[in-house]
Amino acid sequence: MTRVPPCAAAALVLVACLTACNRQAPAPATPAAPGAATTAAAPAAASTTVAAPLADVVETTPRYVIGVSYPKEAAPYPGLVAALTKYAGDARGDLMDAVEGLGNDTPSAPYELSLAYTTLVDSPNLVAIGADGSLYTGGAHGSPLIARWVWLPQQNTMLTSDKLVPDAAGWQAISDFVREQLHTALSQRIDADDVPAESRADMLKDATRMIDDGTEPKADAFSEFEPRVGRDGRIDALRFVFPPYQVGPYADGTQTVDVPAEVLLPHVAPAYRSLFRGG
Repeated sequence: MTRVPPCAAAALVLVACLTACNRQAPAPATPAAPGAATTAAAPAAASTTVAAPLADVVETTPRYVIGVSYPKEAAPYPGLVAALTKYAGDARGDLMDAVEGLGNDTPSAPYELSLAYTTLVDSPNLVAIGADGSLYTGGAHGSPLIARWVWLPQQNTMLTSDKLVPDAAGWQAISDFVREQLHTALSQRIDADDVPAESRADMLKDATRMIDDGTEPKADAFSEFEPRVGRDGRIDALRFVFPPYQVGPYADGTQTVDVPAEVLLPHVAPAYRSLFRGG
């Protein structure tokens, strides 16, 4: 029986139904007045430089399927657009490398890149974008694609975890908080699954090791986060996102922990404290 990879059919339907980003044709150039100096057009050309439109991607062949949907809210910010398109481009490169590795063969089920970008926050101070998808190149299931970006329009820069919390003591405090939440959730899952006593200790030991390894007190372990914004537009909490395999097995899926502003603020760099409630 031909195997259909996870999300293959759903991804095509999703991407096909998404509203494509607005594509406005460039306004026709205004003819120069007779005798006007050619250099007069230079300032006008420079002033019309804008970010390239974000166009959704759908490709279907017998060997591979690609579906990528972009968020129109990112379009005004070239730096953010560059980050999103690079992430999708890198994933596409991985897919095509796998396809080329097939030689002249056709897989029993098409290889697949499915990637959907979602606007999580869109405000004058913060624009947060999430990417969720998968890359399937054979096997039982695809590899998860999980990423987050936080853009600061007024500073025209990306907010990254290493900029947000610049010192080791801060990451130790955040790591301690996150580990406690993940350990509690782990115990609750094991209780809900009614795991026999003889297996419980081994499961806890293995899962605890994964949690601790995946939440080392350093910025790299907390690179994917999204702001939780209150009515006043300030950040109430940061939701740290952990893809499958980082703090648990694939079956546990993506896990998240919300760290409230009061835990974060003592460790946030001064340049970003005003973004937070109480900062």
